[in-house]
This record gives sequence, C-alpha cells and structure tokens, in this order.
Amino acid sequence: MKNRDELLQRALALRGTPALKDGALVAARTALAWLFIYHGGGTLFGAFHGPGISRQAAFFSTYAGLHPGTFFAYLNGLTEFFGGLALAFGLMSRMAAFGLVCDMIIAMITVTWGNGIVSSAVGSGYELNVALAALAVVIVLFGAGRISLDYLVGTWWSKRHAAQLQTAPPAPQAASTPAS
Repeated sequence: MKNRDELLQRALALRGTPALKDGALVAARTALAWLFIYHGGGTLFGAFHGPGISRQAAFFSTYAGLHPGTFFAYLNGLTEFFGGLALAFGLMSRMAAFGLVCDMIIAMITVTWGNGIVSSAVGSGYELNVALAALAVVIVLFGAGRISLDYLVGTWWSKRHAAQLQTAPPAPQAASTPAS
C-alpha cells in the first residue's frame, strides 16, 4: 500500500513538469503532422492513393459547393501538407495550427455537418474534424514546446538580441534644466 501511495504522489508531482508538457505537445504535433501530411499529400500529389488536385477540385465544386474548386483544392492541399510539415518540425507552429483549425472548420461547414457527428455518408461525419481542430487549438494556445525549431530559433534570437543590447553604446542623456 505504501508503494502505491508513493507512486501516486510521484505521478502527481510529475504532471506539472515542463518535460511532461513538452512530451504532450510533441505527441499532439506528431499526430496532427502525420494525418495532415497524408491528406495534403493525397490532395496535392495524389500520394497515398489520394484524389489529386483535379478530383479534389471536382469534389469541392460539386459536393462541397466551393467555387472555384481548383483554387480550394490547392488551398486545402497546401494548408494541410505544409501545415503538417511545419508541425512535424515545430516551425511556425501556432500559425500552422491555426490554419489547420480553419481548414477543419471549413470542412465541417461545407462537407460533414449535414451528415451528423457520425455517418457513413460521403464525407462521413464531423467527429474527426472536431478532434483534429481541438488538437490543433492546443498547439495554437501552447505553442510547439521546447522540442521544436520554434524554441531553437526563439532561444537563438533572444541570445542574439541580448548580446546586441550589451554591446550597444549607451543612449545619450538629455540635458536637464533646473526648474524655476
């Protein structure tokens, strides 16, 4: 019984550590990157047995009512593919995640909402859109974490800026006049 209580106390102490937060953010980024690179690659390049631009454009213009379909097919594919890559590397993560949230909201409005939350209809239900959007919101709010290029670039930028401030000559002081 004592060992179980000790383990519980240790687990509770770990839940607020930065390493745990960073691990959770890496897991969220990895899941989002995997799915969006897959879907975006299918849209843009026909990869992974995806539809490619022309079939996706036809789907968008006929089923989803998005005109011009080719524009929205490219917009969708670029957002998903490059947004997924950005999340994979943790580069410009908040902006990429925001783009993916918008992508999922548009997908819900134009394709899946009318099917309900779970459906076997074309476009299926919107359950996956909600889950992916919520996971992307986590990245929008918390960023990519310390295991990311965002963190490395930010650290480098801060050190560079601090070094410039230390080597800069002092600002001239304004002459003061005595009050009369």
